[in-house]
Amino acid sequence: MTESLDPERSACWRAYIESSQRLFTQLEDDLRADSELSFADYHVLVLLSEAPGQRLRMGELAGRLVFSPSRLTYQISTMQKRGLVARQSCPEDRRGSEAVLTAAGLLALREAAPHHLRSVRAHLIDDLDDAEVACLTRVFERLGRRLRADRAASSTPADHQGARDARDHR
Repeated sequence: MTESLDPERSACWRAYIESSQRLFTQLEDDLRADSELSFADYHVLVLLSEAPGQRLRMGELAGRLVFSPSRLTYQISTMQKRGLVARQSCPEDRRGSEAVLTAAGLLALREAAPHHLRSVRAHLIDDLDDAEVACLTRVFERLGRRLRADRAASSTPADHQGARDARDHR
């Protein structure tokens, strides 16, 4: 049996889980009220707006969003119906496809961004001092690196081939 957490670590874990869920819910609610975008919509638009040519291969986008291929396909399909993104064949590799930011998607992002930033500041950033910001950045960057490495180490070559096959047949 796994050893239980001491009271301090248990309190840390519970505080993290409860506050992160509340924060995400609040940010999502604010975003939807101000823009009719979901948090996932907004994140896709941000990543595409920052990418060269405002386009990313579906596999890369899924990895950056931490989405399964099927979840990304659904997300992009719903955004495509709303005119926020387009899906196109990769110019270099016709087997793959890319998500491409549309003019309507860029406009939606530009309109939503100031409201979202206000929400992020009000519900998180403005409540932290510089030392807390630096500490949280170090902690979450370290955890992110470790989790990405753990995931990469746990996937097998067959997993990679299956993901490529699934991507190429979409």
